[in-house]
Amino acid sequence: MQRALSILVAVAAIFLFSSIFAKAQQSPSIPGQAGIQGSPNLTQDCSGFVGAAREATRNVQRDRGTLAPSDSNGAVQMNGASAAADLQQDLKILKETEAALNTCALGRDGSNAPQVQPATCSNEQLLNFQMNHEGDEERDIPIWHVTGDTAFFYEAGMTIDADGAPNAYHPDNIGLDDLANAGSAGNWYGLAKDADGEPFIQGPNDPFPGYYVSATALSDRTKAVNDPTRYVDASKIPFIVLPGGMARAIGARPGDFAVVFNQRNGHSSYAIFGDVGPSDRIGEGSVALAENLGIRSDARNGGARRGILFLVFPGSGNGRPRSIEEINSEGEKLLQAWGGTSQLAACAVQGSSRPSASNQNTSQSFTR
Repeated sequence: MQRALSILVAVAAIFLFSSIFAKAQQSPSIPGQAGIQGSPNLTQDCSGFVGAAREATRNVQRDRGTLAPSDSNGAVQMNGASAAADLQQDLKILKETEAALNTCALGRDGSNAPQVQPATCSNEQLLNFQMNHEGDEERDIPIWHVTGDTAFFYEAGMTIDADGAPNAYHPDNIGLDDLANAGSAGNWYGLAKDADGEPFIQGPNDPFPGYYVSATALSDRTKAVNDPTRYVDASKIPFIVLPGGMARAIGARPGDFAVVFNQRNGHSSYAIFGDVGPSDRIGEGSVALAENLGIRSDARNGGARRGILFLVFPGSGNGRPRSIEEINSEGEKLLQAWGGTSQLAACAVQGSSRPSASNQNTSQSFTR
């Protein structure tokens, strides 16, 4: 009876999500996407489909585990006579949920569109990133990629980075972010400094006189080191932050492009790899990126704990800052060449539902 109830709930969820999607298709605009030109829509009202597909995948894995050979002769040990029937039923539910997710990701109305085969994802784990940063939850973040492709993706939370914004830091700690996040005397890693290590303070002709000049790893080297416009402004440009050691190990460098999805509310944004963060933290983005994703963008108290999907394209940039128009244009080209939102949806489901593969790359930590 409990098993039958579980199946009925799953089927009901499919029809519920289909109804939600049908209503979303009648809306004249994408929720949360106003003003974000060229923004992808993997999770436009698709977060429910992602959750349903994940649950269906877990059910199939459990069923297969029940049917797996368990004695020395390879004989199947049945955990109840209905195990095979359960597997067939859950495989059917999985196929239906993946098809619904794929249709939603493609932005099509299932009642009028031609039949679309569910996307698949032959992903493998690159490594486990160890999250041990003070104040963050200690856990491993699996880093995935599609076999034979350099682009990598991962799901994490997102803390907010204000670096590069001209009003990010102030000597009296009244800036967008807490001054402690820029370092301390003798070790200012978030501020532009002179040859003696002293941070620059903006003058009367700068955007925010009296504030420090906040620096980012990605910068316009044609401008002076003490010029606030040399750096990528977190309040205007959607960018991601990666640990330097991990980025180098995977082949990513500042200036590369990315796509970021908020799986909880359906918002999404193209982005650029704009800054390097601590070696033991992953899942960080600029104020502007948070605003695009519908996340609280306060650098002191904002962010999201989970549900943010990052897709990064190593080697795609030229090492220089880009305009929002360029970020959107180049990001869209890269996403479509990689397989589009339907493949990312499939990869998000499969990657998050699979256990970390201990026979591939084990957990790693990196220096900054």
